[in-house]
Amino acid sequence: MDGVLIFYAAAAVIALALSLRKFFKRSPFRHVRGPPSPSWLYGHSLATTREKDVGDIQFEHMHEYGSAWRMKECLNKDSLWIVDPKAIQYVLQTSGYQYPRTVTGRHIARQIMGDSILYVEGDDHARVRRIMNPAFNAAQLRSFLPLFRNSARRLTSKWRDSLKNTTSPADHVLNVNSWFTRTTLDVIGEAAYDYRCGALDEEDNEVVDAYKNMFRDSVMYPSGATLLFRALWPYIPDRLIRIVDYFPTREARRFRHTLTVINRLSNRLIAEKTQACLDRKDENLRDIMSILVKANHSENPKTRMKDKEMISQMATFFLAGHETTASMLTWIMFELAKDQAYQSKLRDEIAAVRAKVTARGDDDFTVADLDSMTFVIACMKEVMRLHPIVYNMVRTASKDDVIPLSNPVRDVNGNVISEIPVRKGTTINLSLCGYNRLPEVWGEDAQVWNPYRWMNTNREKQINVGVYGNLLTFSGGVKACIGWRFTVIELQAIMVELLENFEVAIPDDKPDIQRVPGGLMIPMIRGKPELGSQMPLKVTVIERPQPKEV
Repeated sequence: MDGVLIFYAAAAVIALALSLRKFFKRSPFRHVRGPPSPSWLYGHSLATTREKDVGDIQFEHMHEYGSAWRMKECLNKDSLWIVDPKAIQYVLQTSGYQYPRTVTGRHIARQIMGDSILYVEGDDHARVRRIMNPAFNAAQLRSFLPLFRNSARRLTSKWRDSLKNTTSPADHVLNVNSWFTRTTLDVIGEAAYDYRCGALDEEDNEVVDAYKNMFRDSVMYPSGATLLFRALWPYIPDRLIRIVDYFPTREARRFRHTLTVINRLSNRLIAEKTQACLDRKDENLRDIMSILVKANHSENPKTRMKDKEMISQMATFFLAGHETTASMLTWIMFELAKDQAYQSKLRDEIAAVRAKVTARGDDDFTVADLDSMTFVIACMKEVMRLHPIVYNMVRTASKDDVIPLSNPVRDVNGNVISEIPVRKGTTINLSLCGYNRLPEVWGEDAQVWNPYRWMNTNREKQINVGVYGNLLTFSGGVKACIGWRFTVIELQAIMVELLENFEVAIPDDKPDIQRVPGGLMIPMIRGKPELGSQMPLKVTVIERPQPKEV
């Protein structure tokens, strides 16, 4: 045992020596302007992980320094922050795999979801993505619409029951975030696994319990010691980093418990789907896991995903497939609650399309019907722009390089520069919330809610960055979110159902909603983090409106 401790201590000393040696090298972009560092030890890390509202620091720096600026990480290491479209396109698309996720980011993702597509890089990432593609083609995703609509109707029924016997206006206030989380968890359970979570029915289910407030309990507001320790991870062998999974910290305990629960379920269900595939009993199975198992078995045995990899992908679907969608629905309803006029316009548009559906003899909307609702889609895109659930992406340069800018900035000497040199190992922070509010892309009113901007946006004048609406909400390039179309259709299906049946408004006490940086953008009531994710809205049952001209 003593020998093991000596080994780990020696490894830590070596890692520290290597890291300090690299930290003390002069940065090739030291001429780029940026805010003064508040601490040699922590740099700006404490400030950026403790923003009062997500994006506030980035918006301030964009205004002062332009589309790119320099900040400090732990131990005084320089990092580059960018919101510039050309720079982002270069990092995500032009150079793709040359800017992998950071070691720290990859291992945090691994702790949450295992060795998934969000952990692997390079050839392994391309291999896994190729095998997963059949489960996310357009036809497959359209087939999920009845599931989405049924889940939305179940949510409507639950809300109606909850509001039916209320008399006080205060009783009409619902924490919509909690309802959306349970709805989307049920959806992803059925779509990904053909598995019933029972979250909307509040059934006793270990999956529901495992995910409840997970990000608040694990990622939100990391301690200074945690930030310093993670700063050393790039200099520690991969196998040694994995030992942190068993540390008695709040993060490690929460990650370990959640992943154990999900992996246990995934392992059982994958075994069942694999046997069905071998027995040729899977022809009518359309859930993501069944298609993934079938696609994997058709691969060359040398390139197939191993069982551990398969399990990790399913853990990723479960988390990414419910938490982000629920948060997007939450922010959509928040913005509509503040804009009653636009909410009414959406209801009119939905009613008009509903009349066409009824006239042709159909019972419900098709994907084409949903896609024809231009005001609904504009609302979705505007909310994704203002409230990107994943608000920041971090990459690292795999070699010395030069990043181009579409919007030149001034350096510390007042010179105008249109490119920035970076050294291998440089941390590149892509501010999604910053890019999504860049005036050069979205107009001078980029900081405010204006869904009408999407009626006149000229994509031809924009640099191609993101996969949906040219936003960075689903990232872009070779690592863009593989399930983005799934999310868009699900959002449309649930949003339309709710607006047909309910009106949402800000409660009379006007709670102060905070955009909390917790890995994802978490809605909370300011000053009440102990309540967890919160979005209290006044919900009123309405009769379906008659069709009107839009």
